[in-house]
Amino acid sequence: MTDKGFIKPIASSATLVYVFWLAMLAGLYSCIPVGLERAGYGDFIAMPSQLHAALSLVLGWLLVFRTNTAYSRWWEARTLWGALVNASRNAALKFHRLGDVNSADRELARQLIVAFPIALRCHLRGEPQSELPRRVSEMVGEVQHYPQAIASRLYELLGRAKKSGEVDGDEMRVLDAELLRLMDICGGCERILKTRIVKSYRVFARQCVMIFLATFPWGVAHDFSYWTVPLTCISAYFMLGLETVAEHVEEPFGYDEDDLDLESLCETIERTVNEAMA
Repeated sequence: MTDKGFIKPIASSATLVYVFWLAMLAGLYSCIPVGLERAGYGDFIAMPSQLHAALSLVLGWLLVFRTNTAYSRWWEARTLWGALVNASRNAALKFHRLGDVNSADRELARQLIVAFPIALRCHLRGEPQSELPRRVSEMVGEVQHYPQAIASRLYELLGRAKKSGEVDGDEMRVLDAELLRLMDICGGCERILKTRIVKSYRVFARQCVMIFLATFPWGVAHDFSYWTVPLTCISAYFMLGLETVAEHVEEPFGYDEDDLDLESLCETIERTVNEAMA
């Protein structure tokens, strides 16, 4: 129970390992006031421990707000990609079942719908066109905005079907509603990507944590003596962990372990779209 629930998560997580060593560094720093206390200089270095009790409450509120704000960004990103899964399935079903779209255009629509989330994933990660899968790169051509190029091809296909009479006006409006969702989701993801939490607030939260940890061992060394070292390590692990995790999850589209598994979501979309249009 202890090994699986406590030790393994720390050892297998790069983020938690990083926080662990920062906490150990804070514990090493706390040896200074402990050594001075044991050497008889306690009256000169002592700080009121009640001061840190009050500060820890205020800092706890600050970190909770920081973490909740960062996690809300992560969850919104996950919600948007969940909506993309549904929009892709609906678009596939409607292209397959509505109207009388010819088989060549239906196959092209399938390929474009599957390519859209892959293009969006690469776009959000800022990957160059050379990093796109070959089949997607051939569809978008030489462009800067990969998802927009895919959506444009889908609208081109839809317009061609309308002109040829393969879909009527009502069917076109139904299909347009799903294609519109694709670009709305893209815009929502771009908003999360390009609008981080205000820098002043992020710096302020980080400064508050560092000031608290820098003064904490000086305030408790007189009362806890050698126990100050493990107490500082535990406090630093919690506080630095919350700040570090918040910093990681507020950018959910990267490659870190805490980021969204976009590859798996793209595979889910490809599998279900292929099944819907089989």
